[in-house]
Amino acid sequence: MELTAGHVWTVVAAGLVFFMTPGLALFYGGMTRAKGVLNMMMMSFAALGVVGVVWVLWGGSMLAGDPVLGGLTADPFAHFGLHGLMGTEDLLSSDFSVTFAIITVALISGAIADRTRFGTWVVFTLVWVTLVYFPLAYMVWGDGLFSEDGALGRIFGEPIDFAGGLAVHINAGIAALVLILLIGARRGFGRDSGQRPHNLPLVMLGSAILWFGWFGFNAGAATTVEQAALIWTNTLVAPAAAMLAWLLTERIRDGHATSLGAASGVVAGLVAITPACANVTPLGAILLSAVAGACSAIAVGLKYRIHLDDSLDVCGVHLVSGIVGTVALGFLAVPSEGRAGVFYGGGWGLLGTQLAATLFVTLYTGVLTLVIGLVLKATMELRITRRDEVIGVDLTQHAESAYSLKDEATGYFAGQAPARPLPGTAEAPVPVASKGDNQ
Repeated sequence: MELTAGHVWTVVAAGLVFFMTPGLALFYGGMTRAKGVLNMMMMSFAALGVVGVVWVLWGGSMLAGDPVLGGLTADPFAHFGLHGLMGTEDLLSSDFSVTFAIITVALISGAIADRTRFGTWVVFTLVWVTLVYFPLAYMVWGDGLFSEDGALGRIFGEPIDFAGGLAVHINAGIAALVLILLIGARRGFGRDSGQRPHNLPLVMLGSAILWFGWFGFNAGAATTVEQAALIWTNTLVAPAAAMLAWLLTERIRDGHATSLGAASGVVAGLVAITPACANVTPLGAILLSAVAGACSAIAVGLKYRIHLDDSLDVCGVHLVSGIVGTVALGFLAVPSEGRAGVFYGGGWGLLGTQLAATLFVTLYTGVLTLVIGLVLKATMELRITRRDEVIGVDLTQHAESAYSLKDEATGYFAGQAPARPLPGTAEAPVPVASKGDNQ
């Protein structure tokens, strides 16, 4: 089969989405403490490794083929090892799909930063992507429950989720919420100033990479020039509007606008437009993303009041903005791109469909993530020890330190054990982690 421009674009788009996971590692890494940045980035890289292998073995098969278990998923053995997809253009579509699976798992990690066992996270990644992500992706985008012939699709209608509001962001947000409740808050949450982001330029660089990659994330599945143009426009304007809304919310609430707020607002807008990118006008994109940016900013501010240690705001950004973008389609979807929303004379049917799909994903992901989490908590432990948390996950989980941070009190460097004392310091040994490592 001859290589067409469409095939080339799919290859490029898949590369863009793949690049988003290292971008997410930078975004999340900058938001953590200095003694947890490597662990945070490693959790994203673990998702790359585990999901990549699982996809070849059985995940790709679960995204293609005939439904089993009443439409919950496809047969994981029908194309085991990608057998049957090789030699066809279906393999290229599967290549594009796996990049979404990788970043969905990686998104969850930000909620449980600084306190999770790395080995347990690796096992969680394998089990969760198999039992939760691949089936949900098949239900929404394949021939599963929410397809035209699926059980839920016949009852509620097919939901609109062009690029992942249901399958990616709400899915990851609910999983993150469950793990937060299982693992508990960090020591000193809400009181320890050392838990603030340690490298904001890294955060902003990560958000810029995410924005860049998101053009492939949203437009990768475009089928016409007109659709691709609309998606590109919406992917540009939505995060811009959400960022401004977030900064305005901060200005009113706190008296100042922050760089962290700008980066988070960009991501909130990208999340909100993901399900709607091909089905709303640019004006609709501005409206729904501005609402999402404000709502996510408010939600992030509430986490300290309700003592929910969503470390890097996965629930506040991905869950909240994912719901806003998904449900907003019930009002703003234009008739030229499928079912119309309330504001375009489509009645309340689509809104009901979007709400039903959101509720189903919430329940499905919530229940299965809870079961997986409880089993891992009982068998492998989810959380590191109190001592390891004080020292830091980089040293205790990986025996590494991202930075050589000098402790002014001792003269030693955090994360290092020098063979001899530095000039002007006492001969007595010092702990592996020091005060400087909390800065």
